[in-house]
Amino acid sequence: MRPNRHAEQLALVGDRRAALRHVLAGIVPPGTPFVWEIGSGHGHFLAAYAKAHPDRLCVGIDISSDRVARADRKRERAGLGNLHFILADADDFLASMPADSLFTTVFILFPDPWPKRRHHKNRVVRPEFLSAAAARSEKGAGLYFRTDYEPYFRKAEAIVRGHPDWEGQGAPSWPFEEASVFQKRAQRHFSLEARRR
Repeated sequence: MRPNRHAEQLALVGDRRAALRHVLAGIVPPGTPFVWEIGSGHGHFLAAYAKAHPDRLCVGIDISSDRVARADRKRERAGLGNLHFILADADDFLASMPADSLFTTVFILFPDPWPKRRHHKNRVVRPEFLSAAAARSEKGAGLYFRTDYEPYFRKAEAIVRGHPDWEGQGAPSWPFEEASVFQKRAQRHFSLEARRR
């Protein structure tokens, strides 16, 4: 990448994260713990979760503006004041969270498996992500990962179990069930639970 192109990219990332910090400041009150879903799609899972847990602040992110708009309509129809959907990727979100906010739970449900080896760097569950997430989560926070693609599951399981900030649990005790569109389509799926050390 040419030096000026690199500077342009950094400036774009900085602008995007500044805008996201502004949005989050209006959603996550200082010191308020929250539940986070990465890749919330049309919001089926998190809307059901927020309805079942009205005392918990829930924030879902997705990288598709269309999916965020559809999830927002679902939230508005249900009148869920404790639920918010934001256009963002996981790395930008973590870098933009209010300084004193921590998440208690993170759900990563049926993310893009990026099956080609050269695309593995795009997967959500990577050592760098787990380190950044640990820095923004409270002790004992739960990480819940589910996929229908077994090679990704096995790789994610190895990464989580080998990470110093997360302790893989035995058989997952899934805290809430609401089948997403992808889960309904899947013939089978694999689940992983970990706790912040």
